[in-house]
Amino acid sequence: MDRKVLIRKIIVYALYILLLTSFQVTFPGVISFRGQVADIMFVFVVMTGYFFGFADGAVVGLITGLFRDYFAGPAFIGLDGKTARTVGIGMLVMFLAAAVGSSFFTRRMHRNIPFAFLATAACTLIYKISGHIIAFMWTAATSDRSYGLTVSSLLTESILPQLLLNLLATIPIIFLLRFAGPYRKGINPAADREEIGGNSWLTI
Repeated sequence: MDRKVLIRKIIVYALYILLLTSFQVTFPGVISFRGQVADIMFVFVVMTGYFFGFADGAVVGLITGLFRDYFAGPAFIGLDGKTARTVGIGMLVMFLAAAVGSSFFTRRMHRNIPFAFLATAACTLIYKISGHIIAFMWTAATSDRSYGLTVSSLLTESILPQLLLNLLATIPIIFLLRFAGPYRKGINPAADREEIGGNSWLTI
């Protein structure tokens, strides 16, 4: 890779990771609806993987996930009844988001912008539904309380609002990555070679 291309990529990714992470952590309620907050960091990782391939998405995802764990790591009730913070969950979630995003119809649709929204939607649904399933199972295993959310409330108060917010957040992130991103003209040659060679980490 050309040295100038590499320097540009590092600077742009570092700048976006810092800015988007800072914005989401500092002003979480700016983009919110029905108690849900637009997950800008998550969308950024998915779109990085979708447009620029698994390698870029994985690195950006792990770094973004590290910031997520540090500033906003989720807490849970342990078997001893005490509250504990998770370690590494953010990195794992972001890595998987990058992996799915980098393989979402990218071969057949050539990373078209319309399908970028579908990638965001699919990753958001997988993330939210999986999270609720895990939380339900953990609650059932560690306490006598019910989960407290019906299917209807899950849809109207969690899943659908989050889906809407993440789709809205996708618009400016697409603009940033395609027109002011780490690669000129929004094209990563390595990702194109990955498609041609058939070495995608996952194909959907």
